[in-house]
Amino acid sequence: MSHSSPTNSPTKNSLLIRGGRIIDPSQDYDGVADMLVTDGVIVEIGENLSGNSTVIDATNKIVAPGLVDIHVQLREPGFEEDECIATGTAAAIAGGFTSIACLPNTSPAIDTQAQIQFIQQKALLADNCNVYVIASVSKNRQGEELAEMGMLAETGAVGFSDAPAPLGNTDLFRRALEYSKMFNKPIIDHPELPELSQSGIMHAGATSMVLGLSGMHPDSEELATGRDLRLCETTGGRLHLMDISTQGSVELIRRAKGRGVGVTAEVCIANLFLTDELLRSFDSNYKVNPPLRSQQHIAACIAGLADGTLDVITSGHAPRAIEKKMTELDRAPFGMSQIELTLGLAITHLVKPGHLDISTLIAKLSTNPAIALGLNEPSYHQKGTLAIGASADITIIDPNAAWTVQPESMVSRSHNTPLAGAELIGRADTVIIGGCVKTICTGT
Repeated sequence: MSHSSPTNSPTKNSLLIRGGRIIDPSQDYDGVADMLVTDGVIVEIGENLSGNSTVIDATNKIVAPGLVDIHVQLREPGFEEDECIATGTAAAIAGGFTSIACLPNTSPAIDTQAQIQFIQQKALLADNCNVYVIASVSKNRQGEELAEMGMLAETGAVGFSDAPAPLGNTDLFRRALEYSKMFNKPIIDHPELPELSQSGIMHAGATSMVLGLSGMHPDSEELATGRDLRLCETTGGRLHLMDISTQGSVELIRRAKGRGVGVTAEVCIANLFLTDELLRSFDSNYKVNPPLRSQQHIAACIAGLADGTLDVITSGHAPRAIEKKMTELDRAPFGMSQIELTLGLAITHLVKPGHLDISTLIAKLSTNPAIALGLNEPSYHQKGTLAIGASADITIIDPNAAWTVQPESMVSRSHNTPLAGAELIGRADTVIIGGCVKTICTGT
């Protein structure tokens, strides 16, 4: 890691993070050291740093680049009963995330400059985490006509998607990939063929047959993944695939990357440890899209993370008001509130069993998502890194903190998680954004 010359007189706007294990995958750095932050910027990393700074003791903790979640539903405007920008961003802080990217499934959809500016202004007012906007790729998310992508990019859109709806119009999808190259922004798709999954409630397999519930077949995802990768390859566009959950999709992406296709891919935390067997409870909080799949698919996704096929772990945060979930399974909406739990779930189910080491996990939760959306560029003050000169977005993690999931204490407006009572290991201890220490709320 590069070092600055020693700083003898830090300003009053200075933090000294002392004695932590600094892990920065962007620079392949892993070592115990001190970090000096001045005026919101990382200025020095080394041993035995001193000065008239506010000291944060990070002994036995991990100092990581601020976590970045690029798959978050904030639901405002239009669905404030589920979540709003203030509560969603506070929940992000509680989960250790310093930056998030929100999906365009609001009402109205995020398909105009005014809608992007609305999100940006509300996020500034909330003053929690950094919020970046993924704008609609089609007008009103209807998949018929391209949105004004150029103007949306100028206003701050970091990517384009109709998620959580898939981009079913292949011609529109191809034109979007070609057009977006002018702005160097990714097209972000939730790969799914609705005709193979539109009536589905859960993963199509032995369990769905036993329960008599309509299934969402892996072919729905895999055929769409194959199409997306083919169009990405022929157009030379930038593609980010959301919600990868099947063995076949992982293999398709692995082969495409081997051919040099410009694709990044993510998996939601729920699809890395929860199986379709849990739907035997008929608990609607297990109803998510992509659906919880069998252990075979989970193992393939974990292997894809380990070998670099899958770049990013996301929360897939999809808050839904309790009254929406308290209905019959076939009528309840898809979605699980996850952003506050993602870090703990990942350490508990991926690091502790030895599937991933902690450095790889931090790459999947910080460095790689920042790269996928271009947030590592200087224009965004270099998210996902602890490089000298980068904005001081830092998550200090206590990897040994033991805690219990209590939905009633969650900060998100919606508490739609089936994980009440789950015992987790690992939690964000301190969240710093632009050199400012943020208050981690614990709910009510």
